[in-house]
Amino acid sequence: MNTGCRKFFELLFSNRFPIIKWVVTLVLVVNLSSCAEAANSQEISINPFMKAPPASEISGTFSETAPPNVIQALRPSLEGYQPQVSILSPQVDEILQDNIVKVKLQVKDLPIFKDPQWQLGPHLHLILDNQPYIAVYDVNQPVVLSDLSPGTHTLRVFASRPWHESFKNEGAYTQTTFHVLTKTEENNPDSKLPLLTYSRPNGGYGAEPIMLDFYLTNAPLHSLAETNPEDTMSNWRIRSTVNGESFILDRWQPIYLKGFKPGKTWVKLEFLDNQGQPVKNAFNTSIRLINYQPNGQDTLSKIVRGELTADEVRGIVDPTYTAKIPATEATPTPATKAEKQPIPEVKVPEVTPTPATKVEKQPIPEVKVPEVTPTPATKVEKQPVPEVKIPEVKSTPVASPPVAAEAKVTETEESNLPTQTMENPKSQFQE
Repeated sequence: MNTGCRKFFELLFSNRFPIIKWVVTLVLVVNLSSCAEAANSQEISINPFMKAPPASEISGTFSETAPPNVIQALRPSLEGYQPQVSILSPQVDEILQDNIVKVKLQVKDLPIFKDPQWQLGPHLHLILDNQPYIAVYDVNQPVVLSDLSPGTHTLRVFASRPWHESFKNEGAYTQTTFHVLTKTEENNPDSKLPLLTYSRPNGGYGAEPIMLDFYLTNAPLHSLAETNPEDTMSNWRIRSTVNGESFILDRWQPIYLKGFKPGKTWVKLEFLDNQGQPVKNAFNTSIRLINYQPNGQDTLSKIVRGELTADEVRGIVDPTYTAKIPATEATPTPATKAEKQPIPEVKVPEVTPTPATKVEKQPIPEVKVPEVTPTPATKVEKQPVPEVKIPEVKSTPVASPPVAAEAKVTETEESNLPTQTMENPKSQFQE
């Protein structure tokens, strides 16, 4: 019996062994795949097919708010521009023999200017190594950088809006690495790795909210995580730390923060990979010190507080709008007043015909006949007439005395004088 059972089982295993081997193999494969899934589920940060955790909310002392209304109204005026920025000198990998560098820049498809009244306008942010940016409003003149240390340096330039928000279109950013006297390993970012360029906040502020802005280079889109399993940067994050309070940003756009206290504040920006670790590349970690003093009187502070309207400062986005400011604001107010004033033209009674008729009646009595009588005129004409004849009459008797004298001497001759000679002078006198 035992011998027969043993033979039966030997026959069964000999015929069924391939089936049992296949079943055991299948069980092992299933167990291994489940272990692999468990291992992958514990490494969410490095799995590109898993969505990264959402960005942390800004809480605590600081909070995010909407951009100021004036900036929102001015922003569409610059949306049509796609600035293209170039560095003409120094050239890439150029070795300079002097520590003074003249930087020549070029910009296309964006007007670069500064409004003379408001002292703002589209400009460039020029960054040497990891220093705070220099605002450039005139590309016709070179920017002189002096006292550079020997070694390698990197220039980064990007276009900026009047309120210092960077343009983020392709071509709005450029960079070049050059050397003063010799090459070194510092200030030389790896072009194959993502690069974070710190922009704002920077310097002094006179109003809040305060804008936080940066520029990214070689940072892949978050959507690439679903198509490239080997990509470890697609779920990048930007860690921002303000006075020790940190929050995570997962989008490349400016944000406005409020909650700053008067005085100095430090801000730190870091580029993080999928695992939440800082990516080691030159300039990927930057720190700035800012100074917030409320009630600033500069143009940007007034814009942020809403003390200036978009129409008043539109010249900072449109250089041709300066002449239109008085026309748009001044003409409507006096025009409406001027139209309302002539409607009640009560000035007509002041020029009524009644006083005009009175003026005409007054001169009528003045033209009196006695005042223009011809009698005095005739008297004046008769007076000079005798005055002229009197001297003529006096001259005639002057000649007669010698005749009389002769008559006395010779009385005989007097008796012989003709009578007509004595009558003629009498007749002339009478006349």
